[in-house]
Amino acid sequence: MTAAPVEHDTAPDPRSWDVLLQAWRELDVPEGWHAEIDEGQIALVPPPHRHHNGIADALQRVLYRSTPDELGVYQTLGLHIAPLGKLYVPDLVLAPRKTVDAADPDVNDPLDASEALLVVEITSQSNAKDDRTKKLWAYGHAPVPVYLLVDRFDEYGPTVTLFTGPQNGAYKHAERVPFGESLKLPDPFAATIDTAGFPG
Repeated sequence: MTAAPVEHDTAPDPRSWDVLLQAWRELDVPEGWHAEIDEGQIALVPPPHRHHNGIADALQRVLYRSTPDELGVYQTLGLHIAPLGKLYVPDLVLAPRKTVDAADPDVNDPLDASEALLVVEITSQSNAKDDRTKKLWAYGHAPVPVYLLVDRFDEYGPTVTLFTGPQNGAYKHAERVPFGESLKLPDPFAATIDTAGFPG
């Protein structure tokens, strides 16, 4: 199964990006919220549902047990998709600790998305379409090697889809399972995601 790309503009204006990034750095968002940059605008994303947090917790526990020590599992880490002028804050990111730790402690800059090894998005009712299309397309362009989409609002029932092999902005491979089945992540994660306990 190949994930089809979605057409979007691909030439961000560097000057407007600098203005947006500076505004993003200085935002004082309400607790539990976060801000993202998409289509030349800053958007505030509200706190997720408790079921959403339960899935993130279950995934994080699995990843901590199976991830090599040199990789970190991060929440609320901003990712800059440089080719597209976008900045997303995924639910979970796996990235080299030394890359994340090398950031300037005095500047709140996002990590270049090309440094991420795995990105997890868990859909909310209000953003499910974006996670399935815009973010899939953006992470493929970064490129992020592995994108794990937990879709609680799939029209056929809750599913988990593993996208791998990004090439020319699209993922070559997609493996989808319904909640209740297991999904094995590729190396170097060596983890099996058991979705049986995921809240729907």
